[in-house]
Amino acid sequence: MASRFSGRLWVAVSWLKQLGWRRRQRPDNINNLWIIHHLLLGDSLMTVSLCAQARLHYPHANITLILPKAHVELFTQRPWGVQAMPLDPYDVSTLQNLRQLAAADLCLLPADNRYAWLARGLGARWIIGFAGDVPDYKNWMVDQKIPYSSTPTSWSDTLTELLGGLPPPAYLPSQWPAPVAAPYKRPTTPRYIVLHVGASSTLKHWPAERWQLLAERLALAGYEPVWSAGAQEKHLVRAADPQQRWTSTAGLLDLAQLWHLIANAVLLVCPDTGVAHLGRVVGTPTVTLFGPGSAVLCGSGRFWSQVPYRALSIEMACRDQTTNFQRNLPWIRRCERFPGQEPHQCASARCMLGLDSERVWMQVKELLQAYDVN
Repeated sequence: MASRFSGRLWVAVSWLKQLGWRRRQRPDNINNLWIIHHLLLGDSLMTVSLCAQARLHYPHANITLILPKAHVELFTQRPWGVQAMPLDPYDVSTLQNLRQLAAADLCLLPADNRYAWLARGLGARWIIGFAGDVPDYKNWMVDQKIPYSSTPTSWSDTLTELLGGLPPPAYLPSQWPAPVAAPYKRPTTPRYIVLHVGASSTLKHWPAERWQLLAERLALAGYEPVWSAGAQEKHLVRAADPQQRWTSTAGLLDLAQLWHLIANAVLLVCPDTGVAHLGRVVGTPTVTLFGPGSAVLCGSGRFWSQVPYRALSIEMACRDQTTNFQRNLPWIRRCERFPGQEPHQCASARCMLGLDSERVWMQVKELLQAYDVN
């Protein structure tokens, strides 16, 4: 079993090498800026609002986004001139590679303040993170702690409060060049719609019969439904399309290939998962089905306001948890009572069941009428 021990030991040794009693202060000149996180795909994609703002504030700085290995391929064309570097707490070689970077004058932590220890060990001169992370030892190496927004705000917009000052302009897909992708089997017609059925929790799954009905309606309207899911989610596609009438890409595409599949689609429909955020990145009209998640927290906000996007959600009294990355935010309404967790686990995805087929179909039709110009 993989262990973080070797990575933690490496960070501890690096930190001890930097140990000193001199007073720290924020540098006046920012030549090297880091953003460090190790989050899920959707979080990585929402973090780019901070990349855009950092470039706006520091047009000549070397900006490095340090993020999970699997997500680096999406940044190979360096959007906003940002260099992406992989981070894997279980792989010491990724930590050693970070030592090749020029030390950060400024380091930003979007979520988990534990990475302040890594940043300090690598010589970062000033570290900014959000206040309130737990346990408290995570915050010890953070030089400046910014409070989370006290009013309903999308996470992408909240992130820009780390730097403060002028926020970045609204995102445009042209700002992010597409990564190079290996060849893959493409849909037979350009008029196709991607139906991504997978998600990180079974409580985010929409019923198979409703996916099937949606695919049938799209086919009758002249579109080719194309199924999408992860390698461990092929059974979801089989349940939605037992006769295998339409193309399935489940488990066949890497992230760069999935980027191109979605970018060339007429529309994307999916649950609240990382693929929904990828739809916004590439600019494909997207309908996102929110179950236990927060449509406010993961919604468009200011930064994503110019991309065609619809968030579908219903009010649920049991969506009453108020935390995000260990911080308590009273305005958040979400649920993370995943199956198998005690106590108070959800027995069924009532929030997803409440999204009926007609409501989803109406949103799909509206986006098609507005954006399908063929």
